[in-house]
Amino acid sequence: MRRRTRALGILTTLLLAGGAVSLAAPAGAGTSDTRTTAAVSTASAARTTAECQGDWLPATPTSAEVMSGQVRFLDLPPVKIGKTVDWNWSPYKNRSWDMVFSSLRWVGRLVADYETSGEQGLLTRATELTKSWVESNPRGGSRASRYAWDEHPIALRAPVLVCLSRHVSASWLTGSLADHAVMLANPALYEKGHNHGLDQDIALLRIGCRTGHKEWADLAVRRMTGSVKLDIDAQGALQEQAPRYGIYVHERLKVGMDAIKDCGRKVPAEIEKRWDSLTGYITHATEPSGYMAPIGDGGADVKPSGYEHPEKTVRVFDAGYVFGRTAWDKPESAYYTIRFGPGLKFHGHEDHLGVTYYAQGRDVLVEAGFHSYERTAYRYWTMSPEAHNVPVVVGRPFRGRTATSLVRASVGGDRQSYKLADKAYGVTRTRTVLVNHGDDLMAVLDTVPAGARARSYWHLDPALTPVSTSGGRVVVKDRSGWKATVVQLAMPSCEPVSGQTVVRGRTNPYQGWISPTYMSKVPASVIVSPAAGSLLTIVVPGAGDPEVTCSGARVKVTTSAGTVSFRAASGNLS
Repeated sequence: MRRRTRALGILTTLLLAGGAVSLAAPAGAGTSDTRTTAAVSTASAARTTAECQGDWLPATPTSAEVMSGQVRFLDLPPVKIGKTVDWNWSPYKNRSWDMVFSSLRWVGRLVADYETSGEQGLLTRATELTKSWVESNPRGGSRASRYAWDEHPIALRAPVLVCLSRHVSASWLTGSLADHAVMLANPALYEKGHNHGLDQDIALLRIGCRTGHKEWADLAVRRMTGSVKLDIDAQGALQEQAPRYGIYVHERLKVGMDAIKDCGRKVPAEIEKRWDSLTGYITHATEPSGYMAPIGDGGADVKPSGYEHPEKTVRVFDAGYVFGRTAWDKPESAYYTIRFGPGLKFHGHEDHLGVTYYAQGRDVLVEAGFHSYERTAYRYWTMSPEAHNVPVVVGRPFRGRTATSLVRASVGGDRQSYKLADKAYGVTRTRTVLVNHGDDLMAVLDTVPAGARARSYWHLDPALTPVSTSGGRVVVKDRSGWKATVVQLAMPSCEPVSGQTVVRGRTNPYQGWISPTYMSKVPASVIVSPAAGSLLTIVVPGAGDPEVTCSGARVKVTTSAGTVSFRAASGNLS
């Protein structure tokens, strides 16, 4: 169900060339005529610059596409923009598409390729497009497009203007650079401790170094140093609650460090330290399949590459993550995630107490995933508790942005267990998770106080289809015939609990969907348990008819590889 994303890649080192160059006086000075460099006939004669080269233009259309009047963003179908561009155009009514369009990074591609190819037409078209945007979107003007002066498009567009200024001298360009710098330096617009803030820092630094405004460059480096300490904690975990943004921040920090060096400055040690520590978080959040666990606003098709993994196979991050696996570099290894920590912010979902489980080379328990940033009922459902593998207290209102505590953690070589608790529904809900490796098994015990009841949701990978539901068991299989079983028992009686329902592809309200890629969704089965005060759920991969027996608090399960025994007592698993 997954495809490798094209939107994220590992950054290469920026090509460095030339020194700082001061531009003409900003806004209003001189004439409005534009002067460009003379045509260059061969690539070897083209002059490359640090501002234009490097991987600061991810996922942009090719120069050939732009020159043909065609642009394509976010895997949506390409559109024709025409010779004269309407900067208020929104062909898909898609907020992300509109933002990327307004950022002009796709125009920056023309200038970067002009430097390496020497094709004058690329620079001429880039100049036409940029001048058209500047004239159509005056700062503070009523004619400006919706996203023209939003904080993130400003940050992404400013480096394009800096790049173009290496080859074009014009008052409209220097004036726009000054307008961008004023907005970037405005503390009211600064997104501190967030990837947008990092992009703002890079943009302001580039303008400050290019124009010789030391105060702008000083501010950018100072803010970047402080902001990165908020966005990446001392353990190397990103605070934005979506692991895939760890890749983006890691890549952008590399661009930021290169920009600092291009400016003739020394990279602050704290920036290098946090950048380096982020790699561990990225690799721990990556399944044995090579794809990242789609937690928060993270697509299921993101596949990092080029990151070295640490030696530890289990890691608990105070930011609210448990990541565990059997072994590195083995696709058949078992892997799981657990969510806790601070309440929802930035790119997070209401997924606390949620788990995912990958075993025997297959996704078993998954998240509903990331669909888009569009303001739709489906988007809001994907963020809700019901779109995650969590217990929901029946008849009580959900209190969003509630923090969850990791009460206890026991990490052994072949077995780990964790206990979590919060009051997201006004009463204490407790979840204990036990994962056994080798003889693969996950056991989850959910409890709520007397008088309260909770039901749990278990989202299955779309490749798994239920084949039987009876006696407190749901058996699923894939096309190859591989099976897994979900068993549910009442505690402390250890009696099978029947009454599970399997929902698939429901739209009112939404339930039973997975988003494997951007702007897509496919039906997938979700097991909804009956409501109970204490419920033990056992997930047995590779087995279609596991034997489960209880003797007091001792539970024995026959897995595909052998028998697993554990204790379930007083709200704990061990």
